[in-house]
Amino acid sequence: MALLLPTADVSSSRPLVAFRLGSFPKLWGLFNRNCNLRHCSKRFVSITNVVYAEDVMVSGTAKSARRREQIELERDSITVLNERIRRFHVKRESSKTAMDAVEADRYIQMVKEQQQRGLQKLKGNRKKKESDGYDYKVDPYTLRSGDYVVHKKVGIGRFVGIKFDVQKGSTEPTEYVFIEYADGMAKLSVKQASRMLYRYSLPNENKRPRTLSKLNDTTTWEKRKTKGKIAIQKMVVDLMELYLHRLKQRRPPYPKCSAMEEFAAQFSYTPTVDQKEAFRDVEKDLTERETPMDRLICGDVGFGKTEVALRAIFYVVSAGKQAMVLAPTIVLAKQHFEVITQRFSSFPDVQIGLLSRFQTKSEKDKHLEMIKEGQLNIVVGTHSLLGDRVVYSNLGLLVVDEEQRFGVKQKEKIASFKTSIDVLTLSATPIPRTLYLALTGFRDASLITTPPPERVPIKTHLSAFSKEKVKSAIKYELERGGQVFYVFPRIKGLEEVKDFLEASFPDIEIGLAHGKQYSKQLEETMENFSLGAIKILICTNIVESGLDIQNANTIIVQDVQQFGLAQLYQLRGRVGRADKEAHAYLFYPDKALLSDQALERLAALEECRELGQGFQLAERDMGIRGFGTIFGEQQSGDVGNVGIDLFFEMLFDSLSKVDEHRVVSVPYQSVKIDIDINPHLPSEYINYLENPMKIINGAEKAAETDIWALMQFTENLRRHHGKEPYSMEILLKKLYVRRMAADLGIYRIYASGKTVCMETKMNKKVFKLISESMVSEVHRNCLTFEEHQIKAGLLLELPREQLLNWIFECLVELHASLPALIKY
Repeated sequence: MALLLPTADVSSSRPLVAFRLGSFPKLWGLFNRNCNLRHCSKRFVSITNVVYAEDVMVSGTAKSARRREQIELERDSITVLNERIRRFHVKRESSKTAMDAVEADRYIQMVKEQQQRGLQKLKGNRKKKESDGYDYKVDPYTLRSGDYVVHKKVGIGRFVGIKFDVQKGSTEPTEYVFIEYADGMAKLSVKQASRMLYRYSLPNENKRPRTLSKLNDTTTWEKRKTKGKIAIQKMVVDLMELYLHRLKQRRPPYPKCSAMEEFAAQFSYTPTVDQKEAFRDVEKDLTERETPMDRLICGDVGFGKTEVALRAIFYVVSAGKQAMVLAPTIVLAKQHFEVITQRFSSFPDVQIGLLSRFQTKSEKDKHLEMIKEGQLNIVVGTHSLLGDRVVYSNLGLLVVDEEQRFGVKQKEKIASFKTSIDVLTLSATPIPRTLYLALTGFRDASLITTPPPERVPIKTHLSAFSKEKVKSAIKYELERGGQVFYVFPRIKGLEEVKDFLEASFPDIEIGLAHGKQYSKQLEETMENFSLGAIKILICTNIVESGLDIQNANTIIVQDVQQFGLAQLYQLRGRVGRADKEAHAYLFYPDKALLSDQALERLAALEECRELGQGFQLAERDMGIRGFGTIFGEQQSGDVGNVGIDLFFEMLFDSLSKVDEHRVVSVPYQSVKIDIDINPHLPSEYINYLENPMKIINGAEKAAETDIWALMQFTENLRRHHGKEPYSMEILLKKLYVRRMAADLGIYRIYASGKTVCMETKMNKKVFKLISESMVSEVHRNCLTFEEHQIKAGLLLELPREQLLNWIFECLVELHASLPALIKY
């Protein structure tokens, strides 16, 4: 941006001295004090670098000078790089792990072994592949005309149908799959289609892709696929670093205590085979490992997950540590509190507290003080337990029930605990993140799929809403002495439902329950329902988790299209806890009003009528309710590029090859830049710096430390001395080039004619990933990889300073890919 300044008469013989005025704030201030716009010459010249003439007053204010300097900085390539480094550092600061190559090898091998165990143990309902991965390809016969599909090599198309056709040179008709693309129709055999096709689905209701791919030009599709691949690789590295960070944490194993036998004997049921396995898994985590536990207990409602948690709590409390039990609703928290109190009744030394919004301020303050002083061994509550006011004396275990019910901030807080204390997550329908971590061994999981022997499957009825059907269902349950849940998605319509039911059943006690009621009122309603005084409970999904009412064996859900699949599964699980046959009536207003996604949810729920299918349901739910809850909204766009199924197959593939995408850095001092360039600083700038050698040595020391230290040094230099002259910028860029080269495993850079050569330790797969993710096509297209050398062919033999600038820009592009690589 050019700056206009008043200047002296060009015919004057006075000499002109050129320098960057922005670099000299003191002088700039002196000029301002002596300057007044009225007295300045009206003739202006446009210049890039600030110019002043002796005895000529300069117009403008300090504010405009700072603005000019700011604009100049904004355009500066070093500033752009620094901004990216800062964003990257802030994002990863919490998971920063210092680790040498030997440790990394050991941990990566451990992760791979854990993956294999996870894949063998948790087969789900996917077809097993020879590579121990999972096949997300679609069976062509399950497709309907109009469905969108993804061909791995061609891209997104629209399925037309399967028809018989006779191939050239043959008389036998063969079945072919016909797919419509933007520029024509493709046909492929059913056998080929089953190897190459994926269903295209998106993280939201809209299943239509932005555009169909082209048969005759696959470049756009390849770019989309590459973008998805890079996004996946970054996620894998994030997971890897979090996992490695957790493995580096240490805590002494808990001692095995003889009192555990007494505690276990008080369990009033006979444990199932899966329960016993889960007990053993948790015991090993706590008593044999030195790393904090992070285990998922996945079991259907009423299958005994809570007992697994109780035994983990007993180990921790027996060792003198505190346990926190976190529930999404106060109803569930209160139920946990009652169960824990009853189970620990034979151990009077164990103090249990419930922290909830039902308490008065004084009661809450008293509990907070007891937690801080270590007087409460087990603390039960909702998300308030994650607040800053709650200070634990010696926290050892966090039990999280139904993690998917918590908000983003609460989930982040829960995640922060996982690197320092033992964490046990209970869920009947795990969030998709939890599921794929479990499937790939990045997190330990125990499955409880065996139902208790007395359990009877819940009978599910799905139909259009009818008042007669509602009355008939309620009448049947009341006549056999049972109770009924009536769930409505909105608080606003509850009174209307109550009026209808009171008119239909005038002699029956009916209660209302929702989250906006006064705490005492809600507590009383729940208490009366559990005692059997209230026969019909009209409520929102506040009863989704917990609330074990043995006598309630009919649940009616109105407007099912308003609920997510996991919510419906949990709601249905509120009944069927006893040996009576339970019924779940799911009513929708009119099928014509339902979205495709809502219809798919309901169909999936009907398919999973058998007990113990919450885990498979969660896997299906993963493809239905979206990726925003898995990786955050930022990655949802990357999923949209290729569709969920192909995205997941790419994810599993990437997770199984974590060690292949690893860059090994080299020491900074070992990097050689064989380009003869030694810029000389202007004498004015040297005088202004006062101690230039100290500053230059400081820059070298910062570069030797890491890229973050160099970025901080550059920003501090500019903050105190303004924008540096061009020669100093070249010097800084040389330091940045050397630092980035060290990070990328490049140990020598030199030029030979029109070719730039970078000798490196990286392998070809890493180079391919890095180069594919480069934004600049100019840099990407000129790079090749040959025998541990990255070569760049230039059109011209560049002057030394321009050559350094080109290398700087190229390394900035390569360095930007580091988030997608394991850097140990």
